[in-house]
Amino acid sequence: MESEGSSSTPPPVNVHVSPADECVSSEETQQQSLGRSDGDQDKNSIQMHTALPDGTSATLRGTPTYSSTKLCGYLNKQGGPLKAWKSRWFVYEEKSCQLFYYRMAQDINPLGKVDLFCATFSYPLQGEEGTFHVQTPERTVILKAANRDAQMYWLQQLQLKRTLYREQHAEHLSIPRPDNHKLESTPSANNCRADFLPMVKTPSGLVGEEAASLPAPGLNSPLNMSIKHPLIELQNTMHSFRNRHSQEIRQSVFHIGDPTDIQKTASSTTSTVSTPSSSQSSESPANARSEHDLATISPIRKNSKEKSKPLELKDTSRLQHEKQAEEVNAQKELVSLLHKVLEAAQLEKRTCAQFLAAEGEQEHLELLRHGERRAAELRDHLESLQQENENLRRDLNQRDANIAELQESVQLLIQKNQAKQEVILKLSEKLAVCGEDKQYTSGLRSEALKQLTIENENLKDDLKAYKTQNQYLNSEIYHLTTLWRKSSEREQSLIVKCAVLEANSCQMESRYLGILQKLQESKELNPEQREAVKKVVKDAVRADLSTAIKLNSIRDYDEYGFKIAMDYKVEDLKLLAKIQALEIRSQNLLNQEECDGPLLARCAQLLFGRPEGELTSSTELKNLLRTGLPREYRARVWRFMIQSRNKSLKERHPDRYQELCEKSRTSPHLVPRQIQLDLDRTLTSNQYFSPPSSTLIQKLERVLQAFSWQNPTIGYIQGLNRLAAIALLVLQDEEDAFWCLVVVVDYIMPHNYYTNDLVGCQADQRVLKDLMSEKLPRLTAHLEALKVDVSLITVEWFLVLFIESLPTRILFKVWDAFLYEGLKVIFRYALALFKYKEEIILKINDSAEMYQYLRIFPNTIVDGRKLTSIAFNDMNPLPMKLLQNRRATHLERLHAEIKELENLRKAYKAEHVQCKEKELDTLASEDEEEV
Repeated sequence: MESEGSSSTPPPVNVHVSPADECVSSEETQQQSLGRSDGDQDKNSIQMHTALPDGTSATLRGTPTYSSTKLCGYLNKQGGPLKAWKSRWFVYEEKSCQLFYYRMAQDINPLGKVDLFCATFSYPLQGEEGTFHVQTPERTVILKAANRDAQMYWLQQLQLKRTLYREQHAEHLSIPRPDNHKLESTPSANNCRADFLPMVKTPSGLVGEEAASLPAPGLNSPLNMSIKHPLIELQNTMHSFRNRHSQEIRQSVFHIGDPTDIQKTASSTTSTVSTPSSSQSSESPANARSEHDLATISPIRKNSKEKSKPLELKDTSRLQHEKQAEEVNAQKELVSLLHKVLEAAQLEKRTCAQFLAAEGEQEHLELLRHGERRAAELRDHLESLQQENENLRRDLNQRDANIAELQESVQLLIQKNQAKQEVILKLSEKLAVCGEDKQYTSGLRSEALKQLTIENENLKDDLKAYKTQNQYLNSEIYHLTTLWRKSSEREQSLIVKCAVLEANSCQMESRYLGILQKLQESKELNPEQREAVKKVVKDAVRADLSTAIKLNSIRDYDEYGFKIAMDYKVEDLKLLAKIQALEIRSQNLLNQEECDGPLLARCAQLLFGRPEGELTSSTELKNLLRTGLPREYRARVWRFMIQSRNKSLKERHPDRYQELCEKSRTSPHLVPRQIQLDLDRTLTSNQYFSPPSSTLIQKLERVLQAFSWQNPTIGYIQGLNRLAAIALLVLQDEEDAFWCLVVVVDYIMPHNYYTNDLVGCQADQRVLKDLMSEKLPRLTAHLEALKVDVSLITVEWFLVLFIESLPTRILFKVWDAFLYEGLKVIFRYALALFKYKEEIILKINDSAEMYQYLRIFPNTIVDGRKLTSIAFNDMNPLPMKLLQNRRATHLERLHAEIKELENLRKAYKAEHVQCKEKELDTLASEDEEEV
């Protein structure tokens, strides 16, 4: 069907231009479209060459990319309800990359158009000659050229036009390109020349302006009229009628009034010379060859028949000769055996003579012993000979069996030979009968040979057609692949550019909201201004808050189930939540391409292909853990670090966890009741622990119960539930989570950390204050001036290792390093947090506001890499030995203070008891007086 194209038609043709001027203007327009200078044309020719392979370079030197002929001409288009072929004049418009078609070359308004920007081109092998398809996302247009050369010319030129337009379109839009943005329209030197279709020459008289002077094919046919566009047909007819008074009727802008071209066309059509058929001349050599074959076949078969007769006698004589040779060999072996017996008898005779000749008893005994030894050797030799005889007898039996089988095979071969002889005789008789009718046989052979020759030629034509189609399809695939690759690279660069722009937008919006927050807190505004600022803040918080909190348009939670941005319930903090969400989105957009790829490459290089047991502690692993592990490798590395600490305990008690779970099940009354109460309060912001029926909650309960049996000194205290929950989220397996909890509490943390009095944790708070006074003196002085005790905030950081205090993307980085290096990582990050927000904390001058800010500020950290850099670079040196020494000092002081408090408590109790006794004595005396 023909599509409507009147809405986007090319510029109308000036009907008052003379034919010569029309040709000149057409050539000028073509040169402008290809390039305004020779340098530009050379550049385009380098970029847009056809898919003709070159063995030395990617382009063909000295061959122009574009044909000098304008891409236009008559093609048949299949359309209408009857799917009939209609002749149409097609013109390619370079500015819009569209193929317009008209009923005649002289028409001014097109009947429709085909958009080639996203089109692909192909042609069916079994279809009519010259047929090819233009497939667009909307439809498939079926066209037919005059012959095969014109078809391939149209297909190649359409490929080139499409590729050139896409490149020019990309340059016009200033789309960023990768470094290798040069379009390789030709295959590289690695591709084979035979895999691609060579450039087809321009078919004369069928395309270009020359074709416009020819009469339109099928002009008078009623099927050639366009029923769908009667108005356009009427306009074109009126335009043609008004121009009939000109020198040449039905001339278009593509007409060339050169009579020599017409003469050339006529001479080319009349100069075709028909070649005589060679069927008759080929019959005589075929007949001569058949006679020669018949003459040579019969003597060959006679000789074979005569030679086959003595075959049986030869085989029989060969077998008899072999048997006689075996008998001779057996007789030779018998003679050699008799020789050996004779030698043994002679030896025995000599021995007896020596014995008789001996004079003393000692010599007799020596000769007897020698005789016995000799007899023993002979017996051994006899046994070996007997064994050898048995082996030879078995070999002989086996050979007899083989001879029997061979004789049977000989009999079968003789029978087969006889049967073949009979078949040969029958075939010879048939051949003799066939030879009598030689003319009839030669006729049949020549006819069969003709048919085979025709079939062979047809197969060659089919093979050539398939090869041509394959070459063209290779070229089309190469073009489309190149275009797709360039489009993908441009799309990726646009995505990166959009991410940067979106990050900048989030930063600007975050700054705007920060300014609003400062204006809201300013005391210099009058009530009206304050009310206006408050209204703007409310509008900013409500406007698109749901999308501002999300890092992308899909999820609210990260891969571990934690909410990505904090959801503040207090109205005054909602603005802070939105600012934080915008900053998080900005950082993620800027850092996702920068960090993920190199980090995954480092992990893959260090960990890929290694079992957990083969991982070893190293500086490279330590640096990787400080940077933070990707989620794909975190569980595996955590298991390695846990096993490296509790390997001996686990080897002694391999089924420890199952045994403890069984104890919990059989003795539920001994399990701390606080576990059941804390289950519903564990990680309430995590989607995997929020539903009461979650399987992770059941696993968490079993892990905590098993740990209460594992360490009865501690049993269970609040905070252990969050440690076990983090282990479950990462490791997934409850037994691995149990051993992770054991390692954290019993191996990494000090032994008195989770006791009832929290002595170890209190000592670390004092160590932290000492470190802050050394590394952050201004901040420490400011907090002391406000009488703010940071241990009220930091004690929770140390007990639960920053869980629900830091954003999860930073929290897991802390845990990665903590499981490897120990408690000093917690000190480093605690100091780094205060250093990160030092300037903001110094601006707060109210103690209540200070406490409120200290509770929430760790969750507002956005740049995790900056925090990690501060922790492991700016806080140096921070050796573990220093922490241990200071902890020991503060533990001694704490124990002394606790002992002093205990003494005061005891003194108070004793004094309290004495006071009660005195009161009782006083009450008793008063009762006596009343009596």
